[in-house]
Order: sequence, then C-alpha cells, then structure tokens
Amino acid sequence: MTELAAVSVTALKGVGAALAEKLAKVGLETLQDVLFHLPLRYQDRTRIVPIGALRPGQDAVVEGIVAGADVVMGRRRSLLVRLQDGSGTLSLRFYHFSQAQKEGLKRGTQVRCYGEVRPGSSGLEIYHPEYRALSGSEPIAVEQTLTPIYPTTEGLTQQRLRQLSEQALARLGPHSLPDWLPRELADDYQLSPLDQAIRYLHRPPPDADLEELAEGRHWAQHRLAFEELLTHQLSLQRLRESVRAQQAPALPLAKKLPRQYLANLGFTPTGAQQRVGAEIAYDLSQSEPMLRLVQGDVGAGKTVVAAFAALQALEAGYQVALMAPTEILAEQHFINFSKWLAPLGIEVAWLAGKLKGKARASALEQIAAGAPMVVGTHALFQDEVRFAKLALVIIDEQHRFGVQQRLALRQKGIGGRMCPHQLIMTATPIPRTLAMSAYADLDTSILDELPPGRTPVNTLVIADGRRLEVVERVRLACNEGRQAYWVCTLIEESEELTCQAAETTFEDLSAALGGLNVGLIHGRMKPAEKAAVMDQFKQGQLQLLVATTVIEVGVDVPNASLMIIENPERLGLAQLHQLRGRVGRGSAASHCLLLYHPPLSQLGRERLAIMRETCDGFVIAEKDLELRGPGEMLGTRQTGLLQFKVADLMRDADLLPAVRDAAQALLEHWPQHVSPLLERWLRHGQQYGQV
Repeated sequence: MTELAAVSVTALKGVGAALAEKLAKVGLETLQDVLFHLPLRYQDRTRIVPIGALRPGQDAVVEGIVAGADVVMGRRRSLLVRLQDGSGTLSLRFYHFSQAQKEGLKRGTQVRCYGEVRPGSSGLEIYHPEYRALSGSEPIAVEQTLTPIYPTTEGLTQQRLRQLSEQALARLGPHSLPDWLPRELADDYQLSPLDQAIRYLHRPPPDADLEELAEGRHWAQHRLAFEELLTHQLSLQRLRESVRAQQAPALPLAKKLPRQYLANLGFTPTGAQQRVGAEIAYDLSQSEPMLRLVQGDVGAGKTVVAAFAALQALEAGYQVALMAPTEILAEQHFINFSKWLAPLGIEVAWLAGKLKGKARASALEQIAAGAPMVVGTHALFQDEVRFAKLALVIIDEQHRFGVQQRLALRQKGIGGRMCPHQLIMTATPIPRTLAMSAYADLDTSILDELPPGRTPVNTLVIADGRRLEVVERVRLACNEGRQAYWVCTLIEESEELTCQAAETTFEDLSAALGGLNVGLIHGRMKPAEKAAVMDQFKQGQLQLLVATTVIEVGVDVPNASLMIIENPERLGLAQLHQLRGRVGRGSAASHCLLLYHPPLSQLGRERLAIMRETCDGFVIAEKDLELRGPGEMLGTRQTGLLQFKVADLMRDADLLPAVRDAAQALLEHWPQHVSPLLERWLRHGQQYGQV
C-alpha cells in the first residue's frame, strides 16, 4: 500500500490544478498533510433538537414545517420564516435572500436547518441557518459523527475540506500512514495507535466529550501532541549534535587579563557570577563548541560574566563578537567594553546597520584585520563581514534572534571550518517548561543572585486621572537630587505615533516642571543624538528623561530611583519587568509607578497586580507564559519557532519530561525513525538541524 506521504492531493477526486494551489497555501500537498490538517472545533449535528427544548447560544439541528414566510421591513429588509414542530415555534431570519429562496420556503414546506439559536424580537431566532427542504416520505439520516470545522483560507469551503478529509480517511490504515513511534515506546507512554487517533479527531462519534476536545485534553490529541513535541525535541537534539560534532578552538584558562580586569572593576563578582563564569571557562577550554544560555534577572550582572568569557578568548589571541538586538543596547555594550578593555590595551570595533560609507568600510577592514573585540547589532551576520580569528560569539537577548540567525554565525568561524563558541544571554527569565522545549539545544546557567547594594523596587498602580499628583511626585524626587524616567509606550503598534506622543509628553512635562532639566529620547533619533542625551542623563545634567521603550535594556544610571510607565497595560509583563529594572540600581529606595488608563480589562488588572506583588523575574515569566502563551514570550512570532499544529506548551507542559526521555530512546535505539518524523511534522517549518 502506498504511503500517504507520497500521494499528491491531486490524486483526490475533484482536485485540479487551481484547487491544489489553494491547498498548498495552507500547507496541504499530500494526503498525509490532509490527515494532519486537524479540525479546530466541532459541531454536533448528530441529533434533531425539539424547538421547545432550544436554549439561546446553542448550536442545533432543528426540523419543522414552515408556518409562514414574510419579507419584513425593519432597519434592514429581511426574510422571516416561522418554523413549527409541535413543541414550539422558531424564526429563521435571512438578510440576504433571493426570490427563488423565498419561493422554496413557502408555507407547508418541511425544513431541516442548523445554526446558532439567539433571542430575537419574536422569540428565538437563527440568523442565516444552513438548511435544506425535505421532500418525500423517506427520512434523511442525521450525521453519524460530530461535524469538523477546519482551519481554512480564502476559496476553501468547509464542505470541500470535509470531502477531501473523507477521501483521505478512506485510504488511512496502519500501513498507509506508518506509526514512527515504536510499539514498545508507545506502550511505555500509554499512547494509542496513530491512525486511530487521526480517524477519531476528524470524525468524533456522537458521544465524544466536546469539552475535553475543546480543551485539548482528549487521548487522541494527547497522542498527536506527544509525537509533535517529540519531533520538535529531536530536531533540536539533531541541531545540537551537528554543532557539537564540529571543531572549536580550545581556549586555555586565562590568567593575566582577568586579574587586571578585576583590579579595575571596583567590586567583587557575586558567588553566582563566579559559579557561572567557571562553567563557561570550562566549556571554552574544550575543542567542541560551547552552546550556553545564561539567564539572569534584570541587573544580575550578565555583562560582567560575558566580559570574563571574552577575556579568555582574547588572552588566547582570538577575536570575540558581541551582538545585541538594538542599536541602543549594542551602543551600551560598546561603551562598557571600551571602558573595561582600554586599560588592558585592547581595541574594540563597532558595527551597526546605520554605519554607512567610509565609516562602514573602515569598520569592516578593522574586523577583517583582526580587531580583537567587535560589538554590533545583527549587522554582524551580514555576508560581507569577515572575521580573522573569531572564537567566541556572545549574543544578548537571544529571543530576539531566530535560531537560523544564530546558526549563520558558524560560517564566520576560523577559515569557515572552526565553529565559534556561543554564549547566549537573556534577562527575560524563561520558565523551565519552555527552556526544556525551546532551548533543548543549549546548556543553561542561571545567575540567581543580585549584586550587593541593589534595592527592590516598590511598584504602585495608579489611574491616569491622578497624573498631576504623579508630576508633583517627580518634581519632589528631582528637587531632592534624584533622577527619574517617564516612559511612553506603544500607541497602536506605531513607532511614529509613539515618538510623537513622547515629544508631546516632553513638552508638557517641561512646561509643568519649569526649573528642571528634562531630556527626550526615542527610536527615531540618530544614534549620536541618543548617546548624547543618555550621557547627559548619566552625568546628572538632566533630572528627568522622557523616553519610549528604547531604554528597556542595558541602560544603567544608579542615581535614577523613580520611573513612571504610561499605559503599562499595553506591554507584556517581561517588558514591564525589563523597564522597571532600569531603577533600583543604586542604594536609594526606588519606585515604579504604573500609570494606566481605565477601565482595565480583567487580564490587564491581573497583569498589573503581578507587577505590584513581585520583583522576581522567574515568577513574572511563569505568569507571563500563563497569560500570553509561549509564542509571544520567546519573540518567536518572528522566528518561526514553535508553530505547533496540535501541541500547546502550556497545556502539555507535563508531557515534556517524558518527551525528552522518549527522544533520547528513539535516538539510541531507533535512529532510522528520526528523519521520517521530522519530514512529517517539520517539512513546512524549520528543521533546525539543516542550515
């Protein structure tokens, strides 16, 4: 029997070139694809409900005799059909109708219809029901299974998708759709056969538990979610193995440079920094590439750890590249590393997308000639950037970069052969469940200790009706010698409008706070302008800085102890936590005021309450994951990662430990099953192992 993965959709009755093109848009090219295109939800058309038993909000099949059909002139002209079945009367209302339709629904016609029941002016009504007139004495059977509702695209009707899935199901069997989970593995994890699960989900029987199906807790969904998560895990394991199989320069432990660096640093690293530093130093001394993720809450001192790693490569005579997602954060790193490395006689090169002409050509030349430390944005990924001896890549805020981008750095290694070590840092703590799944290709270190002298930030939630009080509070703090941030957040996702709002706020606050020096910083300003304003704020020449969220990461002004965030309900918890981390960097008590615009939604209230209750980034990350889901948290909307068909990381988190074990077992005992699984689930997504 031919495997359905090898049979084109054009083998199905009624699928010509035009329809095949539409199906390809939703990723349906083979019969296997059609079977894995699962319903979103179901309708119960398996029984006829008496009109007298109908309830508002119910979807139901109803049968009755037309008692009258009239064109009614209300606000909009409509055809109103009254249907009776002996238990009650129901109105069917059509706003779009033809004369022929009206003729077909004349008094005495027997009709079966389906739709959502809602209260109307004349009792219960169904708007635009699906219906058919019944003729003859032969009763027409109701549906034998629940009716599937499929994800669709323009030009593909539910009817057509049902017909196609019906034909594909007719060819489904254990041989036409091989089960790549070996029997003993499936038995270990109590997983049902694949073909049974697929058949069930396309055509659930009338007694299926609709609630269980809607919540994704059904055994058939569980079976497919397990296989999908397993495949995702395998692709990351394969990626990890392919990277580990490459050669990396083994960097001996550094002695001289770290000692000099420490002497200039002015403080002793925390225990956590020393522990994580030692883990990294060990990895760097090996000849296989390091793949390590360092998670640390806002202000835990990841940059210091990164500097120690850089010094190990620099002392061994190699190049280091540090990459950040935004110009402002990259600039911050450039300033820090220049300050730290200048006394050690090490030059730092700079490359960003905005660097043009001669300055760019000169930077590229500097890098190709072997500038030891290179800092930049993802401009460092570009083909024209050539490194002389790149041994270590440090990536800040990994979730802003796609997996593929991270891997593009391989080609930048020594002679294109040696793979650079990778150190990835994030200040967005990642819940354990997500880390197990999304970053299965990385080793993880956690900085769980804040440097001494950091004070927890007191957070208040205030309605914007009290704006004048807040402005006075800013005046008071600044008059006492402290500094403050006023953050304007996104307006309707438009950077331009946000910058305008920031400019207006800047003008209003400058007028209201006469005598104080107020600065402004936003994304539309040139890097040099932003750097100048930040510098003035750092030096204490500006008391209040009005900013957009460009200051989210990396800006360090210990004297700033007050932050106001306008419309915080527009931001995710992780971003709010990042912003709040800009204060509380000195010894003064620090405050963050969340100035929201009422009324708040239930979700908005919950999120702001979490910000008020905790400063622990990991707690916030867990809550953020619950409230927003994994795609947004990891920034993977952009990167194509984790676009699951069946699985849901939050709902199926309890499966992950078993999935990891099963992936290991499969790689050890049934390696020949790995490729068919990747082909089945990830053909249209990313196979991370193939770059």
